[in-house]
Amino acid sequence: MLKSIEGNFDHPEVNELLIKHFIELRTASPEGSTHVLDIPGLKISSIKFWSLWKNDELLGCGALKFLEKEHGEFKSIRVHDKFRNKGNGIKVVQHLIGEAKKLHIKRLSIETGAGNFFEPARKLFKRCNFEACKPFAHYKEDINSIYLTKLINNE
Repeated sequence: MLKSIEGNFDHPEVNELLIKHFIELRTASPEGSTHVLDIPGLKISSIKFWSLWKNDELLGCGALKFLEKEHGEFKSIRVHDKFRNKGNGIKVVQHLIGEAKKLHIKRLSIETGAGNFFEPARKLFKRCNFEACKPFAHYKEDINSIYLTKLINNE
């Protein structure tokens, strides 16, 4: 059973995971095509953030940014290295979808990279039935980005 904690950025393990996520994504994306948020960026009022724990170990984290009343965007989805390649990415995404439903979100979208580094993320979202879409919100066409979306009101 997973335990979810909202907004615990200051927990040392969560902080370390987010910093690693930020550094890796900044390194993997060309300048001008990086959309990862740092910790202060995740703390804004239009974003909710959760960490997920298995027993007392950090499994991963993710955030939901409100774009419009019924449209949200996933941000900073990350599985701890210890739990990668074991199907835990789906658990994080499913948790975030459940939270989105509680908040009356009907459409979820995500921007991810187009390069090889981001292939596991693209596979994860495809397995979760996200489909390609045009850029949304503030995003623009970018050969380094892939945009995905999913309706969740009928699940």
